[in-house]
Amino acid sequence: MSRRPIRRFSVREALDLLFQTDEDGIVVEPEIEEDVSEIEDNDPDFDPDHHETEQSTDGEEEDPEEEAPGEEAPGEEAPVEDTPEVTFQSKDGNLLWYSSPQDRGGRAKGENIIRMSPGPTRYATSRVDDIKSSFQLFLPESIVEIILAMTNLEGGRVFADTWKALDQVDLQAYMGLLILAGVHRSNNEATKSLWDAESGRPIFRSTMSLQQFHVLSRIIRFDDRATRPFRWRDDKLAAIRNVWDRWVERLPLMYNPGPEVTVDERLVPFRGRCPFKQYIPSKPGKYGIKIWAACDARSSYAWNMQFYTGKPVTGRPEKNQGMRVVLDMTAGLKGHNITCDNFFTSHGLGQELLKRKLTMVGTVRKNKPQLPPALVSTRGREALSSKFAFTDTHSLVSYLPKKNKNVILMSTLHKDASVSEAEHRKPQIILDYNRNKGGVDCLDKLTGTYTCKRMTARWPVAVFHNILDVSACNAYVVWTAIDPAWNQGKCFKRRLFLAELGKALVTPLIQRRQHLPRTPASCSLVRSLQAPATALATLPPKQGQKRKRCKLCAPRDNKTSLTCFKCDAYVCKAHCDLIAKCHSCV
Repeated sequence: MSRRPIRRFSVREALDLLFQTDEDGIVVEPEIEEDVSEIEDNDPDFDPDHHETEQSTDGEEEDPEEEAPGEEAPGEEAPVEDTPEVTFQSKDGNLLWYSSPQDRGGRAKGENIIRMSPGPTRYATSRVDDIKSSFQLFLPESIVEIILAMTNLEGGRVFADTWKALDQVDLQAYMGLLILAGVHRSNNEATKSLWDAESGRPIFRSTMSLQQFHVLSRIIRFDDRATRPFRWRDDKLAAIRNVWDRWVERLPLMYNPGPEVTVDERLVPFRGRCPFKQYIPSKPGKYGIKIWAACDARSSYAWNMQFYTGKPVTGRPEKNQGMRVVLDMTAGLKGHNITCDNFFTSHGLGQELLKRKLTMVGTVRKNKPQLPPALVSTRGREALSSKFAFTDTHSLVSYLPKKNKNVILMSTLHKDASVSEAEHRKPQIILDYNRNKGGVDCLDKLTGTYTCKRMTARWPVAVFHNILDVSACNAYVVWTAIDPAWNQGKCFKRRLFLAELGKALVTPLIQRRQHLPRTPASCSLVRSLQAPATALATLPPKQGQKRKRCKLCAPRDNKTSLTCFKCDAYVCKAHCDLIAKCHSCV
C-alpha cells in the first residue's frame, strides 16, 4: 500500500503556523494533519475499525458486539472532550494570556498570610487610658514642642516684648477649640459668631477670648521662617516638613491594618497660593493639596501618607509614578491584598508586589500595552457577560455592565473564573474590588463631616488642620478597638468622641483661668469645671488649724481659713477666685 508523502516545513513556516492570529489578535492554534493513506482520502465509506478487523482475521469477518448508546466497553474509559484553550496576545506582543486558569503554585484566594495581628499595637494599647491619651498618640509632646518653639519665635518677632510665651496647655486648648468647631459643623461659620454672647457656644468664651484665638491663628508656625528660603530650594514642603515627617512616622506604630489595604489619593481643599496645588474635578473641593494615602479597607485607619509636590526639582516628569507610590505606601506590609484604581494598576506592579508577598486587585486603563485586544473589544458581546484571561501570575476579566461598555480588572489574588449567581452576574474579582476600594474615600468622608479646617491663606495651616482631622479619626479607631463597649448602641459615636476629646483638651486652660467670663452661660461652665479646685479650697479647717485675718481686708478683722495657692497668704472669699488665689498674686 502506497503512503502519501509527508510534507516537511522549514523553521520559519512552522513558526508562522504556530503563531497565526485572527482579526482580534487571538493566536489560533494550527491543525495538525494526520498521516493517512490514499485509500482513506479517496474512499468516503472507509471505516478504519472495519478495515483493521479484516486484516487481523485474514478475511474472516467478525461482528463486534453492539454497545448501547452511552455504555462503555469493559476496561475502557469514555473519551473526554476538552475545551480548546485560546491564547490572547497583548498589544505590545510581549505577553501571552490564556483563556483557562494556569497553575501558579502559590496560595489560593483568601490564604494570604499576615504576620501582624490586625488592630491596635501593644505600644498603643499600653499608652491609652482615656480619649485624650488616644489622641496624643499621634500628636505627642515631641511634635507639640516643635510647634510651640516655632510659634513663640514668630510671636516674639511680631509682638516683640509684649508677647507672652505659650505653653502646651495653650496650644492644646487651641486645638481643642478647632475640634469643637468641627463637632458643631461650624467650620464655615464666622469665628465672631462662635464667641457671640447670645448665639455663640459658651465653651469658646470659657476657654479664651476671641482676640487671643485670632492671635494664635495668625502666629502659629511649624518651622523657622528665617531659614526657610535655604530649605525651600530643595524641599517644597519645607514650611511643615519637620512636623509632617514626625507625624507620618507614628501612623504605622499605633495600628496594624487588616488583610485588605486600599491605596488612593486624597485632596485637602485649599484655594490659596501654593506651589503644588492640584485641580481634580472629580473631588468635592476640586482645588487643593494632593496626598497619597494607604488605609485599612475596613476601619479606614490612615496607615501611611505622602505628599505630592508636583514635578521633581530636576523638572523631568516622573515615570511609573503609580507603581512607585504603591510600593512606597505599602512598605512594611506582608501578606496583605492591595486594592487600587486604574492610575496605579499595571502588570509590572503586580509582579513587584508578589515579590513582597503582597497581592493586588484593581481596575486597568484600556490603553495599557499589556492588555490583549480581545478583552478590550466589546463587539458581538452581550450585556452582563464576562471574558477572562490568565497568566501564571495574573488574572484579567472584562465585564460588560451594559452593551458596548466594559470594565477591565486585573488581579494577582484570584485564580479562577468564578462568577456570581446573582442577577448582575458579576465576577468575583469585581465583587472583591467593590468591597475594598473605599478605604481612602471613607476616610475623606469621615474627616469632612466634622472637619476642623478654618479659612486660611497659608497652606501649612490647611495641612495642620488636616493633621488634626486624621489624628482624631485614627484616635477614634484605636479607642473603639481598645474599648468596644464605649457608648455601645448609641448613634453618632464619632461625634460624641470628638466632643469629649475637644472638652478634654480645653479643660486644663479653663481650670487655670483667673477671671470669669462676662456671659452667664460661660461663667457657669467655668465654675463647673473649676469646681474640684474650689472644693479643695473651701474644705472645713482641720482640727487645730488657725483662722487668721485676710491680708486684703485690713484694717477690718475678717478671719478666714482659706489660703492663696501661690503665696500661702490668708484671704477671704471676697478677695479670691474659685481656686483660692488672692488678688495680689494675679
